[in-house]
This record gives sequence, C-alpha cells and structure tokens, in this order.
Amino acid sequence: MKPEVHSETGKLEAVILHRPGPEVENMTPANAERALYSDILNLSVASREYEQLAGILDRYTQTYQVLDLLSTILEEDAIRKDLVTRICKNEKVPETIPDLLKLDAGELAKSFIEGVPLKKDTLTRFLSTQEFALRPLHNFFYTRDASICLHDRILISKMASKVREREAIIMEAIFKHHPELRAETVNPLDCNYCDPGISIEGGDVLVVRKDITLMGTGPRTSSQGIDFILDRLRESKETHHVIVQELPDSPESFIHLDMAFTILSDEHCMVYEPLIMKPNRYRTVYIHIEDGNVVEIRNEKNIPEVLTELGMELEPVYCGGSVDSRLQEREQWHSGTNFLALAPGQLIAYERNVNTLEAMSQKGYDIFRAKDVISGKANPPEEGKWVITIEGSELARGGGGPRCMTMPVRRS
Repeated sequence: MKPEVHSETGKLEAVILHRPGPEVENMTPANAERALYSDILNLSVASREYEQLAGILDRYTQTYQVLDLLSTILEEDAIRKDLVTRICKNEKVPETIPDLLKLDAGELAKSFIEGVPLKKDTLTRFLSTQEFALRPLHNFFYTRDASICLHDRILISKMASKVREREAIIMEAIFKHHPELRAETVNPLDCNYCDPGISIEGGDVLVVRKDITLMGTGPRTSSQGIDFILDRLRESKETHHVIVQELPDSPESFIHLDMAFTILSDEHCMVYEPLIMKPNRYRTVYIHIEDGNVVEIRNEKNIPEVLTELGMELEPVYCGGSVDSRLQEREQWHSGTNFLALAPGQLIAYERNVNTLEAMSQKGYDIFRAKDVISGKANPPEEGKWVITIEGSELARGGGGPRCMTMPVRRS
C-alpha cells in the first residue's frame, strides 16, 4: 500500500483512523483546556457515533487503526527501545523507560496512547499534582493532524502544542517501520537550519491537485511552517501553485483551514462564507513556484477565484446555508464545512448540520444516514452525488469532523 495522495477527492483507497478510547475519559474539566478542549466528551456516546464513521469507511475503503499499526512495529526490539527512549526523553520522564520496556507490544502501544500513571515512589512524585508520567493523547482520534500524505511523501507535522507531539512521533515511526505502509518521511525537526517558529498540522493542508496545494495559516500552522512546505515543493523543480488562507486566532472553531473550506467534487467546494467569500482582514495569498523558485507572490480576492484562474472552477456551497448568518456561524462551530470525500461528490459529514445539508441537497446531492447504509436500508449508488451523514452530537463537541478524524494515505 504505497502512500500517494494527489487530490482531495480522488477515490479513497486507504485511510488511517484511531478509535477513541480511555484516553478520552482521562480528560477532566480541570485539564480540558490544557488538552485543547473546551468541554469533556462522553466516551460511550462518542464511540457509538465514531463506529458509524468507521463502519462507512470499512465499507468503501481499506482502513487501518493506529493502535494495530503501532502494536505491529513495537514487536521489533530495536524499534521498541528507540521509540520508548525518544518519547520519554522528549517528555522528560527518563525514569519511566525501564517499566515501559517490560511491557509487551500491545500493552506498550496502549500506554503510549492512553497514558502512563505517575509512579508515586519518591517524595517528589508523591507530592506532585500530576497524575500521569506520560499524559493521555486526548486528541489522537483526529488522525488528520499529526502526519500528511503530500503526494508520495509523508510530511510529519510539527504540532503547535506540546501535548500533541507524541502523536507525530508515533506516526513517523509507523511510516518508517510498518511493512505495509513504509514511506519516505519528511520531518521539520530534522532540519538544522529551519526557523524554530515552524508549526504544521494536517487540518491546514489540502492537496488540491498534483500542482496545487492549499494551506491555512493561523493558530496551528505558522507562516514558517508553510515556508517549510514550500521548500519541499520547490525540490521537485516542477511548476506548483500554492494558495494560503489566513485564519482567525479565535474563536477556536477556526483552528484549521478545513473548518472553513473543503473540496467536495469537481464542481463544488464547501465554504464558510463570512471568512472565505466576504471582504475581511484575513488575506488570501497566491504563490507561484517555477523551476524550484518562487517567481510570484501576491494577494488574491478569495480561494475559489484563484482556483478558477488555475483551471479548477468550483461553485461554493455555503456552510449553514446562504440566508441567515447566525445559522452559518452555528454550523461552522460544529464542523459544518468539514466534509470527507470518499470519491468526487461522494462524501461523509455530520447529520446535525441540517442547513448545510439542505444547501447540498439543493445542489443535487442525495442525503443518506450512516445507520441506514450500514444496516442495508439504504444503498448509495456507485455513480452520482451523495452525502452519508453520521451522528455528531458528541463527536462535534471535540472540535472536528469526518475530515479531521481521517488520515488518507492513498487516493486514486
């Protein structure tokens, strides 16, 4: 399964997921903000909703679970020792290394994700208010963020928050060592001369076409992070077009570009109108790369207009509809733009964003509920435009949608 992604909507052939587990319930109101949440999730409800997403993906593509992939590579002693040492040193708990090395591969993989309790065997640790030596990875079910398949290479993210660094370390190990998914990786941390201000997360990177990359810069991806990606794109010496969209620092619903813009098909894109289409202070920047050099960089009106200039005319569909700005705001907050394409015009989205789905229906998309598709009551046609909706009363409160919870490794 050679990783290769050259578009946002090519038929999805393989995707990496992480089923939320005890790490979600290890979050409390006291540590929710540190864990990058504004609320805590109910695992039993979130799990039922997540199984709808996983069930649909199992039906349409090859799926991999992070826990399974990680357990496989940890069977190798050298990999296990290297990963344990790297993670514990990065999180400044080297005293935890001996205990972790005693665990079998499956238990060690779970410990990396669910957290390792702090051993209260010294006075300092006994008096510590910390519960965990290695904190749980509360955000890991958003697998989009920690690594990005950028054409035929895997870009390892430089996460904006330290609480998510371990996710990127794990994903890099998987792509370096798993026999089925092994790929060339590119990691900003390996760059000795790069700007220390680099941060990159996958929700801000859209591979639009082989020669077009769309990126957001804001709370999670810095301008230095985008410059790092530009340097990688320049290495091919081929013509490339980069579109950069500035994002607000607040509210938190704009953490990534895919919370304001996604591509639905060869005809349509989903947009949050106030940010993407209306005049505002957040710039859209076009960068033209030719023969390894940036030959032009300029401000543009908006993303769809630039894409049209590049021969990719997409009609915007408005998140929350086009009538009421309050409905647009509410549905953007609950990941209304965050669509995942299984194939061009064949999508997964949240059921709760009814005005967004109505806008899709008006553009000719049929709407199916995931529970009906999984049970066999509904069967979306092989051809045509449709959206399969998953319940999202709990998952949406985590701050992400179907695109956030999936890391495509191959599209046709």
